[in-house]
Amino acid sequence: MKEKNPTTNQKTFRLDGIYPPLPTPFDEKGQAALEALKSNLAFLNRFDLRGFIVLGTNGEYVMLSEKEKLLVLETARAAIPADKLMIAGTGCQSTAGTIDLTQKAAEIGADAALIITPSYYRSQMTPATLIHHYRAVADNSPIPILVYNMPASTNVDLEAEPIVTLARHPNIMGVKDSSGNVVKIGDIYRQVQKEGLDFQILAGSAGFLLPALSVGAVGGVLALANIAPAQCIAIHRFFLEGKLQEARDLQTRMIPVNAAVTARWSVPGLKAAMDFLGMYGGPVRQPLLPIPDETRKLLETILLEGGIKK
Repeated sequence: MKEKNPTTNQKTFRLDGIYPPLPTPFDEKGQAALEALKSNLAFLNRFDLRGFIVLGTNGEYVMLSEKEKLLVLETARAAIPADKLMIAGTGCQSTAGTIDLTQKAAEIGADAALIITPSYYRSQMTPATLIHHYRAVADNSPIPILVYNMPASTNVDLEAEPIVTLARHPNIMGVKDSSGNVVKIGDIYRQVQKEGLDFQILAGSAGFLLPALSVGAVGGVLALANIAPAQCIAIHRFFLEGKLQEARDLQTRMIPVNAAVTARWSVPGLKAAMDFLGMYGGPVRQPLLPIPDETRKLLETILLEGGIKK
């Protein structure tokens, strides 16, 4: 590990807005399709997104070698405009591995790092263990880090108290919480506000974007934003403008669409939706399998009923 960087107080920019967690495209041979990634970014760059998550859960990051991860980060950074943030998923099972990948992502030009909770030794992932892990990463990272709480995939769920403890670190700028526990999000907001901490919360799914915004989130990392960026941006904008009925109507209309590309059919469903809409979804990496044809037809119906069209 590198010596602690004494200049790591990086809480200098706002996260407010919408971030698609970019899928990693693969070709028919299973190799990273970097030109397709550029093409997808060219499409999404037309929208008023705050930035992008590269190598998140929807990026199938657990399926990629380190060499592939770095190639994807380099490709994305070159295709993401300077006025949009690139947040790199750099969480590994070990603290040392996480620090190393985070430092490499910073060298490539990532603005911040999204660090998922280690989970393999789940019974040992106590709050004290995870606090130690995140502090060590933050101490050795030249860019700010965000805690990534994704219990559906890790079976590790960080509660409000350890997250607030981490919020006190000068180089931990926020949390992406995908638990769907809006009460917890509100409790985190209450506590960090009470202490006057500079700490920002991002909703981890479009399914609870509006409720999360109402209790203190500043935006969202939303799989749905890959296929419905305008709608996700509109929910956020309506909320900020106080147009709560419009926000509520759009939020509820997006619930079936969001469920289809997250909990229901996950990354295979998201990539199929992208293909249907004229983007490049392409194959998933095994052991994931594509959705069956009959499911694909149902997905297309859900998209059209939700107003998501080519």
